[in-house]
Amino acid sequence: MNMRTTIGTIAIGAALLGGGMVQAQCDTIATLCEKNITAQYIPDGQFYRALLREDDMAEFNLTLFGGTTYRVAACSGMSDGNLIFSVYDKEHNLLFSNKEHNNDPYWDLVVENTLDVIINAELDPAKANSGCAVLLIGFKR
Repeated sequence: MNMRTTIGTIAIGAALLGGGMVQAQCDTIATLCEKNITAQYIPDGQFYRALLREDDMAEFNLTLFGGTTYRVAACSGMSDGNLIFSVYDKEHNLLFSNKEHNNDPYWDLVVENTLDVIINAELDPAKANSGCAVLLIGFKR
């Protein structure tokens, strides 16, 4: 085995191991975040995830159906308040931002009419400079 092959094998192994550690970190954050989707809410069954660095923003597109109350839970890291999430309509009008509410880890959105929304998620630069962002959506029973 020559030096080039050994270095290449080590680099590939490290990338795979690093990817596994990131996945495990996201799984842990998702588990912690699930506590915000209480028994009153039925989870939509999806975990919306993104790896973020400082100044990155993740964008998630959803359809929210009229006559429904949704809970959006947003987490990054092992403590609440690290993730800022904002909900926009398709014309990019701000409907809600947890930034105006001390980065609360969840918020209930009452939807009167069906609408397509964009949820942006970004790390609070004062609290985290990188991490896995997880959004969970539930609807009221």
